Amino acid sequence: MSQSNDTVSKILIVAVTLSIVFSVIVSGAAVTLRPAQERNEALSTRSNMLAAAGIIEADASNDKVAETFERFEVLLVEMGTGETVSPETVKAESAESYDQRRAARDPDISRGLQDDPAGINRQATYRKAFVLKDNGSVERVVLPIHGYGLWSTMYGFLALEGDGNTVAGLRFYEHGETPGLGAKIQSPDWVAKWKGKEIYEPGNWQNPNFRLIKGGVGENTEGREHKVDALSGATLTSRGVESTINFWLGERGYAPFLARVRNGEI
Repeated sequence: MSQSNDTVSKILIVAVTLSIVFSVIVSGAAVTLRPAQERNEALSTRSNMLAAAGIIEADASNDKVAETFERFEVLLVEMGTGETVSPETVKAESAESYDQRRAARDPDISRGLQDDPAGINRQATYRKAFVLKDNGSVERVVLPIHGYGLWSTMYGFLALEGDGNTVAGLRFYEHGETPGLGAKIQSPDWVAKWKGKEIYEPGNWQNPNFRLIKGGVGENTEGREHKVDALSGATLTSRGVESTINFWLGERGYAPFLARVRNGEI
């Protein structure tokens, strides 16, 4: 009997020892690999942002991405006011390293939304904006956006011309929408339809009225400059995209900041 107990004790000791050893190895690997993961995440963000802006292709080399990104200024914008703040305000090392998703979970720098058309639950008080200038004038503004579709939160970038109104490009880079239907938010053919569209109607710069139209936008569609074809067979995804655009470019989002862009204050 004692021999049996001895064997059980030894097995337990070996099992516990191995568990500790493997935990240390896994933890060490996670710590070691974290810098590389952060670099890859930053590179992916830069690549998708630049692709949305129409500056480079999404599959451009790392060197090309890094070189082109240097032309942009990364700003931290207070939602609802349009004021820019320093990285120190949000306790970040730099504007680029500021983690918007984490900030949305921090009650000190985010707010819960009762009226939540984009389905995001909480909104970070401060958000990034990527600005490209030419001879001191804003040439391009790229804004990170996200909102809920049918199955998932859709993350993307919307690029505007220097007028803070005309769409230069759109890119959704992360989502879980239905393949062949809602997933067409990544289709180059559909995204191409956005270029040249206008988010705001003149004189109504705080409340965008952008629409995705079921059945498509025709030559005689009234207000066609503010409308894009809805995705066929993906009504809820289309509705989610529409709500996402109108929320983030509305008065609680980037509208005050874009007003400053138009006024030459940025």
